[in-house]
Order: sequence, then C-alpha cells, then structure tokens
Amino acid sequence: MKTDIIIIGSGPGGYRAAEYAAGHGLGVVIIDEREAGGTCLNRGCIPTKALCRHAEIIDTLREASDMGLSDLSYAIDFPRIRERQQHIVSQLRGGVEQILARPGITMKHGHATFRGPRTVAVGDEEYEADNIIIATGARPKTPDCISGSEETILTSDELLAIDRVPDRLCIVGAGVIGMEFASVFNSLGSEVTVVEYMKECLPAIDSDIAGRLRKSLARRGITFFMQSAVTEIAEGRVTFERKGKPQTVEADTILVATGRRPNVEELGLEAAGVEYDAKGIKTDDRMQTNVAGIYAIGDVNGRCMLAHAATMQGIHVVNTILGRRDDIRLDIMPSAIFTHPEAAGVGMSEDHCKAQGVDYTCRKAYHRANGKSLAMGETDGMVKLLADADGRIIGCHAYGPHSSDMVQEISALMCCGTTVAQLRDMVHIHPTVGEMLQEAAMMD
Repeated sequence: MKTDIIIIGSGPGGYRAAEYAAGHGLGVVIIDEREAGGTCLNRGCIPTKALCRHAEIIDTLREASDMGLSDLSYAIDFPRIRERQQHIVSQLRGGVEQILARPGITMKHGHATFRGPRTVAVGDEEYEADNIIIATGARPKTPDCISGSEETILTSDELLAIDRVPDRLCIVGAGVIGMEFASVFNSLGSEVTVVEYMKECLPAIDSDIAGRLRKSLARRGITFFMQSAVTEIAEGRVTFERKGKPQTVEADTILVATGRRPNVEELGLEAAGVEYDAKGIKTDDRMQTNVAGIYAIGDVNGRCMLAHAATMQGIHVVNTILGRRDDIRLDIMPSAIFTHPEAAGVGMSEDHCKAQGVDYTCRKAYHRANGKSLAMGETDGMVKLLADADGRIIGCHAYGPHSSDMVQEISALMCCGTTVAQLRDMVHIHPTVGEMLQEAAMMD
C-alpha cells in the first residue's frame, strides 16, 4: 500500500503529526504496537499529573487549620485514587483513538520494521511512502548495579501501576521523574529518600531555583543525599558512596529514575540506512535523518525529551513535507516540574549565562510579597527573569505556585523577541501570581 506519510509511534508527536497531516490533505498510515497515546498518556505525564492532583488536595487538607478549618478528617483510599487515574487515561486514550480513526488516517497495530528507506512492514503487510516519521519514544534506563527483585525495584512505569502507598520509598535519581514522584508519595504518606549523583537536582533548571525547591521539599520531610554514587540497588536497600564513605538506605520500594533511553532497537534502521547511537537517531534541525525523507521526532531523537517538544517537532516536519513555512521556535522550549511547590523554566539560566560569558541582567520577584500568593497561603517561591545586554528577555526560571503559567507567558514573549521594557508596560491582572513578572521587570 502506498501512502503520503508513514508514522511509527502514536504518542503526542505521532498522533498530532498524523492529525495535522490529514487535515492538510495527506494520507497517513500510523503504526504502534502498544496503546494509542504513547508513554506520555499511558505511562507518563497524564497518570503522574493525576497523582499530583491528589497529592495537592491532601497537602491542602493537612494545612486546612491554617485557613480556619478545624477538626477535618480524611482517609487516603489509594484504590479509588488509582481508579480515577485509570479513568482519566482511558478517557484521553479514547479521544486519541477517535483522532486516529478520522478520514485520511489508517491506524495499524503491530511492530513496525523498515524493509528499505521507503518501505515499512507490519506483520505480513508492507507500506510505502516518500516520507516516514519515526516517533517511537523512549523507555526507562536502568543502571547495571541492580541485583534485586522486580517486585520491589521499579521504574516509573511500574510505580504508576502500584496498588499501594509504599511505607518507605527510596528514589535513585533527582531529575524530573524522581522529583515529581518524591513530592507525590511524600504527600501520600511515604517516607521518601532521594539519592542523586549530581551536586544539585533538576539540571535543566536554574541551579538557584533547583536548590531552593529541593530545600522546600526537604522541609516537607523528604531526605536528600546529593553527590552520592550508587554502588548497588538490591531488594530492600540502596548502597552508595558519599564523601568517600559507604552508606545504605533501606526501603520496601525502590524507584530507579536514572533517565530514559530512545527506542531504536528492532526497527530495522540498518535496512533504511538511518544512523543512530545510544543517544538516539541523529537528525538535523529539520528533524531529518541522514536519509532524505526519513525524520525522527520526540524522545527517539534525544534532542528534548518533552511531550510538547515531540508535538511541535512533528508539526514542523509535516510543514517541511508540505513546503509550508512556520515560525515554530524549537530553541525556546518551556518545561515544568509538578512537584509541590512546582517549578518551571525556559531559555537560558544564570548558570548558562555565566558559563558562556553572556552579558546579562537578572531580576527577581518573590511570592512572599505577592498578594495572591499570600491569600492562597503559598508564599514559598520566586521567579527569575533574565535579559541580555539589549534588554531582550532570554530566560525565566521559577518555583512556587503558578510557576508553569508564568514561564509559559515568558516563553510566548521570547518567541516575539520581547524586551524587559515592553513587559514592564504590559497590563497584568490584579491580584494574580503572574503580576510577579511585571514586578520583576520593573526592578532596576
């Protein structure tokens, strides 16, 4: 069967690219051997954020007495929490399946294998297209020092499917996945310990913001061991070296959150002549591989492991195929971490500016001085606004309530080349947390 585009993978990058391509008159065959929606919907962003919402409510109830609400009582019904989580995933998956059933899109379930640079096989069937998009995502990466039972040593996939709240949870890795689960299960009642090799958590976020967030979570009861090299992960314990001394943390459940690896195996990439390595499929700035007409988007190319990055990369590829110009700025990529408090960032951090010798200014605003934050009773947080020597905004990093909203606003302004002076003159609703951006812009 000949079609215009073959897409391998139905995650956010794949299904949104299919919908966009079909909407512009292209015929699409999309192939996936697992559920529609990919990792983000089924084993990542969505089920995790459902848990984050439950954790937020629990934290609010625990702090209710500060708001004049006394003698409240509640019990955590984890099976009900899991039921709601699964319902949300099922509802959204159904929506994706409806998208992939639209005219112009043919959904095929099965494992895709290249037979050549223009041919992909699914079982006994073969499909041909001049343009092929690989969107196979990534999976959890685990270290070699694991020697215990899979029932107690879990990746994020298994922890999202757990049927109980662990009494003692040890998390190896303080990246986005590790920090979000640490925050969630701390709120659910677990005794949480985080062991991290690096000096600071969340390396993609400004280190000042990351450090303040970590200390905020530590005040909530999470124990952190930073600059700690794990030597063994065994059933019931994690052993690591810290400052030259061996230490052990005991836990009934261990989450290994040491990154993700691109899904490049068993695709037959060699038959298509596509170059790849352990970091993923190599692409240029148009997401095209070394083979003309074959593209790789999302986690599988290793450029930026975020669902919205995959989505916009996919749309950009379809525009390339259509010969349409777009103004998508893939170099301006906001991200958020939904801990409590949450954190977010976009663009350059102070660390990057200093390392690259960029002439910059940094303006700060604090939640403790913001009326809306005070009214909400959430005063722990700050926002940092970075600008270059010409006053053009080049970055924003924040932690505290509504950080993701503020960073999204700055991301949009950066795409338009906005200056701090222009932001200063933009009216902001009062009272909102977002006013902090204008307050920061007004600082000299």
